[in-house]
Amino acid sequence: MKKYTLFLLLFNCFTGWAQTTVSGTITDHHGNPIIGANVFLKGLYDGASADTNGQYSFKTTATGPQILIATFIGYKPRELPIELKPGTQTINIPLTEERNHLNTVVITAGAFEASDEKRATLLKPLDIATTAGATADIAGALNTLPGTTKVGETGKLFVRGGDSYETKTFIDGLLVNKFYNSSVPNVATRGRFSPFLFSGTVFSSGGYSAEYGQALSSALLLNSSDLAAESQTGISLLAVGVSASETKRWENTSLAVAMDYTNLAPLFGLVKQDLDWEKAPESVGGSTVFRHRTSKTGLLKVFGSFSQSNMVLHQPDLDREQGTLRVNLRNQNTYLNASYREILGPKWTVRAGLAFSRDRDQLGLNKDKLNTQEGQGFAKTVFTYQATEAIAVKIGGEYQQKFFDQSYFVAEPQEITGGIFTDRTSAVFTEADVYLSNRLVLRPGLRAEYGSRLNRANIAPRASLAYKTGSYSQVSAAFGHYYQTPENDYLKYTRHLNFERATHYILNYQHIREHRTFRLEGFYKQYNQLIKFQQPNNFTFTNLHNGGGYAKGLEVFWRDQKTIKRGDYWVSYSFLDTKRNHKFYESEVTPTFAAKHNLAVVYKHFLPKLQTLVGATYSVASGRPYHNPNLPGYNQATTPTYTDLSVNISYLTNIKKHYTILYVSCTNLLGRENIYGYRFGNVPDATNTYRSLAITPPAPRFAFVGLLISINHPPKKNYE
Repeated sequence: MKKYTLFLLLFNCFTGWAQTTVSGTITDHHGNPIIGANVFLKGLYDGASADTNGQYSFKTTATGPQILIATFIGYKPRELPIELKPGTQTINIPLTEERNHLNTVVITAGAFEASDEKRATLLKPLDIATTAGATADIAGALNTLPGTTKVGETGKLFVRGGDSYETKTFIDGLLVNKFYNSSVPNVATRGRFSPFLFSGTVFSSGGYSAEYGQALSSALLLNSSDLAAESQTGISLLAVGVSASETKRWENTSLAVAMDYTNLAPLFGLVKQDLDWEKAPESVGGSTVFRHRTSKTGLLKVFGSFSQSNMVLHQPDLDREQGTLRVNLRNQNTYLNASYREILGPKWTVRAGLAFSRDRDQLGLNKDKLNTQEGQGFAKTVFTYQATEAIAVKIGGEYQQKFFDQSYFVAEPQEITGGIFTDRTSAVFTEADVYLSNRLVLRPGLRAEYGSRLNRANIAPRASLAYKTGSYSQVSAAFGHYYQTPENDYLKYTRHLNFERATHYILNYQHIREHRTFRLEGFYKQYNQLIKFQQPNNFTFTNLHNGGGYAKGLEVFWRDQKTIKRGDYWVSYSFLDTKRNHKFYESEVTPTFAAKHNLAVVYKHFLPKLQTLVGATYSVASGRPYHNPNLPGYNQATTPTYTDLSVNISYLTNIKKHYTILYVSCTNLLGRENIYGYRFGNVPDATNTYRSLAITPPAPRFAFVGLLISINHPPKKNYE
């Protein structure tokens, strides 16, 4: 729930009340008008598009120092510091062409990019925060994109028939361990990080760069923001807790500190829960963000966070009539990320970083206890060499050390089991962007890894090719081998395993023009060397050996930000055909986390006269398979169709001249009883029937109310 606080912080972009008109002309370096160029105030909704004469004009209530941004496909974004005062201001902006974007094809197969600079801009932090039903959670918003399956009982990302562990997250290029908050089975979790920590988001559902490894299905690349724009204080009063933050900006340095406290007990007291909570989820956490400009082209970024949480609930014990299991979970998590980038010369750049994380789970099941500690250190260095205008070469290496310690205490009869190990993974990679012409680009890549726990190595060739079919369209293709070390639950028992492997084949068509995006993508994925074992019992596994499977499908995405004035909507559809034989599956079947059809329709509209942003999301997914031991076969039953209509409203006002946002949201507005699957007992009852219990959301609806008060401190100097 703490992510709601960070989500609301963004809305300080709707500020001030004095009217100012900003107008001017957008031109190229020849003085020709750039039709359709975007002009807007950084962090705000206020802006406009250039007309057929390259002229723009918009009104804003913002005042004081601001950053005016002008962007257009094929041109370098331009940021201008301005001082807004009531009245009319004329600002003409020339843009510089960017070779790699103007008339040149770019690689898009498998990747959705969301940043201010990239050509395939689709979802920005504001998009993530204002997507109804996502509740400002990164994974929640990405679940409205093609390639994903809504698995409501976990809240995680499941991509193209892959399990959630097959998607890895990288912050500034550094692998993240424990991206999600800890939770108990069948209770959805959230990501640990706010979308507003990041200026760019790249969601790749396959065919990603050789720079990224240890991910079978998908890579989520999060690029953190640079120096803070200004000093400010934030206070959030939420239905589930409170939060406070302080940001200070100096000429070359910025520092932000935030603390938050969350307790869902008051909310659960108002909204009846289907779960029997003894102690509602409670958490406390904090974070620090430090940025320092080391030179005109160098930047050091450091981010650290900590959190601790606990919850206690009673779940039905299906092997005992009217019996219950007391589930108690405590978690402590620490994360530190430091990265540095610099231009070394006319042709060389470097990126380097270190990341550290430590996570501790204490899980109680009645009198039994399961304690798990995980630690990870990660280091990476990447050099990029611009050999010619048409050839750029990337080369780098990384090192990861992972520590795992787990103990399981059984009260009756007393027994202690567990596992402990250390794993070191080293990797080197190289990749090149070779522009064969302005219409054709090739990206060959190669990655090699070695894992100490497995005592094995792998070599993963990858390649992408893109061809520009017109001024606004292109086709792309991608191929590659992707390896991943088996999960800790298997490594703790044996090292005689192999890397799991997936082979990706992707074909993509994309058309982007005048704030409209159409995307069509087909894929085929072959799995090999998946972990397979007998049915687990008391957290032990036996007879580990190789499994496999496949996933294939077709995905469609359409986004329109032009047709409806101040409106923005997108539609995504995914068709998925997948089967696998892994874990304790008896044969090759469709896994329980895969739905054949997924549809999402997202709409947002800003009402300037009411200073209100409204949004709605409608999601539909076909039923997912599950195993019913009372029927012959395996994974032979199917859940009902999943549907959800969620809405949100943000009202912009002020309290004693401090910017204030009132935010209200509601998921599953119609109260549909969605069923994610079923739990079954381990042994049949007297009638030889396995008892069952439907897995559903804790409540039919989730309503949230939050109030943000943002106090901006006028800067003594415009630093940008």
